Amino acid sequence: MNAVPSRPGVVTVGALVAGAANRLAGAGVESARLDARLIVGMALGLDTAALLSRRDDAVDALAAQRVAELLGRRERREPMSHIVGEREFWSLAFRVTAATLTPRPDSETLVEAALAWAAARDYPGGAGLRVLDFGTGTGCLLLALLSEWPSAIGTGIDISPAALAVARDNAHALGMAGRARFVAGDWGCDLNERVQVIVANPPYIAEGDLERLDPEVGRYEPRLALAGGADGLAAYRALAPHVFSRLVDDGAAFLEIGQGQSAAVADILADAGLQVVTCMPDLGGTPRCVVAIRQRPEKY
Repeated sequence: MNAVPSRPGVVTVGALVAGAANRLAGAGVESARLDARLIVGMALGLDTAALLSRRDDAVDALAAQRVAELLGRRERREPMSHIVGEREFWSLAFRVTAATLTPRPDSETLVEAALAWAAARDYPGGAGLRVLDFGTGTGCLLLALLSEWPSAIGTGIDISPAALAVARDNAHALGMAGRARFVAGDWGCDLNERVQVIVANPPYIAEGDLERLDPEVGRYEPRLALAGGADGLAAYRALAPHVFSRLVDDGAAFLEIGQGQSAAVADILADAGLQVVTCMPDLGGTPRCVVAIRQRPEKY
């Protein structure tokens, strides 16, 4: 690419970004400008700083075609995480595919809650901690915790072989394959181990709400990881007794919930013999992480 004076028939980097942003805005994409920069940068092999410094450079026809192909995918509301192939979570890069949920900032609330719980106890570097992640998907919850607890080990469970393959790839890429294993199974997976920490982001979208999801979610993310039954609580009912049986005494579970579900999920966990300690809000103030223990410690 070379800087050129403005003239008819010449497409520049800046013009390409502007045109892409207009098309995405017309398709209803809220983050149109940001996504346009990401798409053009990905197609041209340029980072954000280079896009700005080379905005007057000409773009050849092949590169423009590549932008058009990627832009078409985003116009159809395919998530950027699928187009780019990864998403950042807890400052770590996770590979994402159509077989997995895209990691979201709200889920970092579970990581924060688990770290706070361990910090109040004698687990330096996670020594002695075993973590179990039900419905692991990309492995983001498990691997984020292992990144903070270098002496801990963990297991991720998922019913999807394709999701497990993604999680294993992420563990290898992040240098944690030796401390994380991934097992095929459902909520009642027959495991022999008991653990100190359980994390889970179960499907919690009520059946009647599925069709109202944003296109990026409803059209492209795995329905199995979204659909929570008629009232959105089916997975919690199935999961609760296994959380109880897999936790050691004084062990804790950190479960993501949807808006307005805190009281109902707390009741389900209590019926399974667990003691609900708190429900931590996400950055937006929405109750997001129910914390439950098998046996109440002296202090939390």
